Amino acid sequence: MWFFGMGADMGIDLGTATVLVYAKGKGIILQEPSVVALDKITKKVLAVGEEARQMIGRTPGNIVAIRPLRDGVISDYDITEKMLKYFIKKACGKRRISAPRVMVCVPCEATEVEKRAVKDATINAGAKKVYLIEEPIAAAIGAGLDITKASGNMIIDIGGGTTDVAVISLDGMVVRNSIKVAGDHFDEAIIKYIRKKHKLMIGERTAENMKITIGTAYKRENNATMEVRGRDLITGLPKNLTVYSEEIAEALNETVTAIVECAHSVLEKTPPELAADIMEKGIMMTGGGSLLHGLDERISQATKIPVIIAENPVECVAIGTGKALDYLDNLDSNNYSS
Repeated sequence: MWFFGMGADMGIDLGTATVLVYAKGKGIILQEPSVVALDKITKKVLAVGEEARQMIGRTPGNIVAIRPLRDGVISDYDITEKMLKYFIKKACGKRRISAPRVMVCVPCEATEVEKRAVKDATINAGAKKVYLIEEPIAAAIGAGLDITKASGNMIIDIGGGTTDVAVISLDGMVVRNSIKVAGDHFDEAIIKYIRKKHKLMIGERTAENMKITIGTAYKRENNATMEVRGRDLITGLPKNLTVYSEEIAEALNETVTAIVECAHSVLEKTPPELAADIMEKGIMMTGGGSLLHGLDERISQATKIPVIIAENPVECVAIGTGKALDYLDNLDSNNYSS
């Protein structure tokens, strides 16, 4: 357990699927699923994070596993506040002397109401002061891009609930777009496809494992397979099924196309000088969704620009959010608020 003293600074990637906490001088100190297990009768929180995730699809009637963030924003304010309180307390440790200053990331197209909800929830969870930073800026900083110069950098951040695409120059976003299509929607697409084609009902965790193991956005050289288990919708009984990666490519095609089109639309609006910089440097991809096999090739083929996946794509936004605490004076006032 890490212990903080006076003036503790913390960066939080408040993701739809995962919450990551970055501590100044220590790096990523916490990474847990954005899930809360709640007793429906007493409204008591029974578990948070990984322990709660293990309960998804396996709880009795009075216990419900809730994901309080949807599409990158708060869908259940009270549960989000309780979850944040738990994570901040866990990150700070028992000997916390003062409340931390916290930098939280938000989608680049988040509304003022959504931003206010994030700030209020973080303050009520125990933060002394809250700053907001938009995800593409945080992702770019975390990926090691120099965004301070008059040179174009293009970033595609694919999280659990949103995909944020932006062209950044001189600490600001010149062109940006955010769509509510990302990693969670990959899982949902797989569930729907398996149900429609094979008449088999599978859960979120099974779909996620399929996405990671045999999922692809571009045709694989080898048609990988995976054994899955679910409930036969015709007989109502458990059933095993062999699924091929080309089936998952078909299942994901619509959601992948939406992300490709989002990147394409941002490039179309990019000033020629910055577009030339991007042609030379390539497009940087971050976020857990960027790890989908072949997604970089699919975007590169559509844009005719090289696509690079960040060294540690899952942690980029959290690292950038934490590092941004050192540069509050330098960041454009449009990119954060205190």
